[in-house]
Amino acid sequence: MLENNAEVEISTEVGTSTEVETSAEVEVSTEVEASTVAATSAGAESNTTVEANVAVEELQLGKAINAALADSLEADSNVLLMGEDIGALGGVFRVTEGLQARFGKDRVLDSPLAESGIVGTAIGMTYAGLRPVVEIQFDGFIYPAFDQIVAQLAKLHYRSKGAHRVPITIRVPFGGHIGSVEHHSESPESYFAHTAGLRVVTASNPQEAYSMLRAAIESDDPVLFFEPKSKYW
Repeated sequence: MLENNAEVEISTEVGTSTEVETSAEVEVSTEVEASTVAATSAGAESNTTVEANVAVEELQLGKAINAALADSLEADSNVLLMGEDIGALGGVFRVTEGLQARFGKDRVLDSPLAESGIVGTAIGMTYAGLRPVVEIQFDGFIYPAFDQIVAQLAKLHYRSKGAHRVPITIRVPFGGHIGSVEHHSESPESYFAHTAGLRVVTASNPQEAYSMLRAAIESDDPVLFFEPKSKYW
């Protein structure tokens, strides 16, 4: 589990009990105890205790999203990522860092600077059975894709009388507090929250970010996943 700003602590004891604890830190520690191994060999008794500790790992919200994307790519070969500079660069916020190297250029695609084209292409991919996860680089860049989202993506399931599902997740870094200029610090979520056919969600901490993004990608409905960019780090 991933917790607020935070870290998940997992303690596992093998012996008489197993405990999993969550706290405000992402900490993974493992203890293995073999309590008393009595061996009688030439009248000798031996007691053996084995302990192993794994280093603490801390995940901020951006890293939790990266983990969710990686796990989704691993779990389903139909999942792919697409967006501006998300490949070799790892995105402007480095949220997709390392994913292209791990999964290849066919599953983590760098797109042209064309938000309408990104969403329109993703819609077409669903007819081939794919499950695209697209990134809009900044909140204010979503407007060129507005028609594709509200007039096409949101309506296709209804328009096809339920025959076609559009399992597309659109990731959108949104909000301010990072000292950015116009088109880089907006909150356009209300436009989409009032559009029938779309699921619009956001996360306030790493646990929510991981769990909700995994659920969004697995959903057969289109989901706009708004990521509070000031909480990435």
